[in-house]
Amino acid sequence: MNIVLGIIIAAVGVLISVKSEAMLNMFGSVAFFEKYLGTEGGTRLGYKLLGILVFFLGVLLTFNLYNSFMLWALSPLINAGRDIK
Repeated sequence: MNIVLGIIIAAVGVLISVKSEAMLNMFGSVAFFEKYLGTEGGTRLGYKLLGILVFFLGVLLTFNLYNSFMLWALSPLINAGRDIK
């Protein structure tokens, strides 16, 4: 089940990245993206980055690497209170 769901999520991520102009036409510009990612085209770049993130999460889910990635990404916070020996 994770494989099928991961492939679907990855495909949605690719569609978001490839069809960023269509996303802009459907949902309009996002003020946050325009402010922090550039004056013109910031929303398109934001949609592309969002699509890449969704694709990455889909690949993690497909190969069942979600828990390992989260442990790796959060390891500085998890190990912050432990004594170093």
